Amino acid sequence: PRLLSQFFFADERLTRVVAEISGLDAELDPQQYLVLLNQLHLSQAHLLAVLEQIMEECIPTERHSRDYLVKFPEELLVDGLGNHMLFAAECLLAGTFPEVEEVDGSQLRPQARNLLCSLELVRTVLREQSLSQPSSYPEPVRAVLVQFDRLFAEFELSYVSSLVTVKSPEEIYRQQEIIVLFCETVERALHLGYLTQEMIDGYEPLLMFTIPRLAIISGLLIYPEGPLSLERSPEEMSRVFSPFHNLLKKIRDLLRVLSVEELCLLERSLCTAE
Repeated sequence: PRLLSQFFFADERLTRVVAEISGLDAELDPQQYLVLLNQLHLSQAHLLAVLEQIMEECIPTERHSRDYLVKFPEELLVDGLGNHMLFAAECLLAGTFPEVEEVDGSQLRPQARNLLCSLELVRTVLREQSLSQPSSYPEPVRAVLVQFDRLFAEFELSYVSSLVTVKSPEEIYRQQEIIVLFCETVERALHLGYLTQEMIDGYEPLLMFTIPRLAIISGLLIYPEGPLSLERSPEEMSRVFSPFHNLLKKIRDLLRVLSVEELCLLERSLCTAE
């Protein structure tokens, strides 16, 4: 059950797979080569998972900040991102530039080299520690882990930033504003009886349409200084709403002529209409 023992066997498996790939002629046996590549992917992912647990146990208060992850597009925040980073680093070090421009690849290569060298040092140090004292983490081990964690985070941020446009602090704040608007909308809808707590607790599918519709009305009339404020230019709004700036103005103008009873009737109808 000791993490260092788990690391030792995960490292043994990875080393064995790499050796098998090195001794195989891919052209003569392409099917076996693909099988080994899949094993390499799985064994590397397992090694990283154990290493992550070790860092959480050994250096929990010294981990490099991962706050930058909120800047990444949601589709990138999936399991296996760390494994993809190692694969990218290996390709960059080999002189290929997967998914990135050649100029960016050249700039990323020193970071890739430092990361992979650090990983090799971590593997060596942890293997030695697992064979001598698998229940302790002396200071040299901690220092190596801290360095690897920092280099990994720095490479991850730099590499992803070269692929996609990461969110600016302003865009992140605008998204937080939208979250608050949706929360206020749900609270108001519960208070007025448009929705029930049972619908929310039961993940009623209709809510996927109802809450955004009600949020638009709330954002235009109830909270006009929030993320749907039309006093802002389209460039100052969240990218979720900025393409619809003119349409939102038309909707707001129509809503303003409704009486309280008519607005209530409209909101109730939006909770049932498909």
